[in-house]
Amino acid sequence: MTDFTTLGLAAPLLRALEEAGYTTPTPIQAQAIPTVLEGRDLLGIAQTGTGKTAAFSLPILHRLNAKGGRPPRGGCRALVLSPTRELCAQIAENVRTYGGHLGLSVAVVFGGVPHGPQRRALAQGVDILVATPGRLQDHLDQGTARLDRVEVLVLDEADQMLDKGFLPAIRRLVRVLPAGGPGGRQTLFFSATMPSEIGRLAGELLHDPARVEVAPVATTAERVAQRAIHLEQAGKRRILAELLRGEGVGRTLVFSRTKHGADRVVKQLDQDGLSANAIHGNKSQGQRERALAAFKDGSAPILVATDIAARGIDVDGVTHVVQYDLPEVPETYVHRIGRTARAGASGEAVALVSAEDLDKLWAVEKLIRQAIPAEDRREDKTRSLAKPGLLQRPAAAPRGGQGHGQGHGQGRGRGPQGGGPRQGQHAPRQAGGGETRGQPRHGQPAQASAKPGGEATRRRPAAAGGDGTRRERDAFRSGDFRDNAPAFLTRGR
Repeated sequence: MTDFTTLGLAAPLLRALEEAGYTTPTPIQAQAIPTVLEGRDLLGIAQTGTGKTAAFSLPILHRLNAKGGRPPRGGCRALVLSPTRELCAQIAENVRTYGGHLGLSVAVVFGGVPHGPQRRALAQGVDILVATPGRLQDHLDQGTARLDRVEVLVLDEADQMLDKGFLPAIRRLVRVLPAGGPGGRQTLFFSATMPSEIGRLAGELLHDPARVEVAPVATTAERVAQRAIHLEQAGKRRILAELLRGEGVGRTLVFSRTKHGADRVVKQLDQDGLSANAIHGNKSQGQRERALAAFKDGSAPILVATDIAARGIDVDGVTHVVQYDLPEVPETYVHRIGRTARAGASGEAVALVSAEDLDKLWAVEKLIRQAIPAEDRREDKTRSLAKPGLLQRPAAAPRGGQGHGQGHGQGRGRGPQGGGPRQGQHAPRQAGGGETRGQPRHGQPAQASAKPGGEATRRRPAAAGGDGTRRERDAFRSGDFRDNAPAFLTRGR
């Protein structure tokens, strides 16, 4: 079995790893570290919690230590871009641990805190800078940072950067970096999922990279026991409190769709006698750090978070993840439940599913290609929970009585007499549960609208199996980047 001593790392790094209790590299570390030490660009596809931080930080520390030299004033030798403050702080903490015997400097740059301390750190020069794109761009605009001496660029959680709208900022930053390629800047690119836009960005930044993929896109963590509880929206508070008081429940992350929703859940839990804190974008950096500290030390073992924390919290011992609200983007479900079952432990992920959440649950099941075991705790059980399309629940009604639309709840509970589509057809988008937009009424022939002069207007076909507005907004997330990717991204497939 591979261990860190066989990967070619410097002795001070091995000593730091031994002191931290690390002996065996994870799959992505075993594959990525030797490649990065060779100086090659790297494309890493891996879920959160697989050890990506060590996979890129250990060879970077080895390289900077072996080369020697001082960082430029106002600049850095290695730049790590990350989407959130929490993830930046976590990466920097890990880098300091791994490089504890090397004497290399590490600094963080992110928003929500004053510029002054960051300016002073940059003025001295930094070996490894961990930053969010927006605040780093602010420093560049103010002339307090320079990036012309960067030797290694790391993009971590690139798909989360896409979700947060950071891609334009990343492209602006890359324009002031040294060129990549042989003899130039080395680039390490990591993402848990690979939508097409991220594939294009990888094609722009990477030069003949090695490819490491340790988990298929949209694969859930193996040791997470998943289940869904069907209930009315008004019953979520009661069921959540029951879950949190259950036997074996330790540190628990509860995910809310909105900031105000997270605060409301914390207030309700406090009224129910359960100690919890919220973490989201409206909290100051100090509030967020205190909430994380209380979560880690167990004084407030329940943390209610929006998705800003889905990839920024690296805390061992999270036993449960509860999705109070299911996410709009199904890939986010995978990242959320990845907060538990870390470092070989097991965990449980529970989704609270009201009628309004059914289409989101079906989208998640379509993405992960499995039905999530479900428990029906609704007071009114008259409405069917059967999911149309390819994935059927074990308790669902026979397929002949269900519509066969695909996607987010199309053809829900409808059979042939109910107007559902025939087998093999896509269900059209239903407007308010009634007449289908853009389709002829019963008994009327389909007609194309006409422009003056008799030319037929070309209608864009309805997106199959989903809300057209949401599909237009999120279509890039569901496509695989390999469809239009450069050749090196598809090599070996």
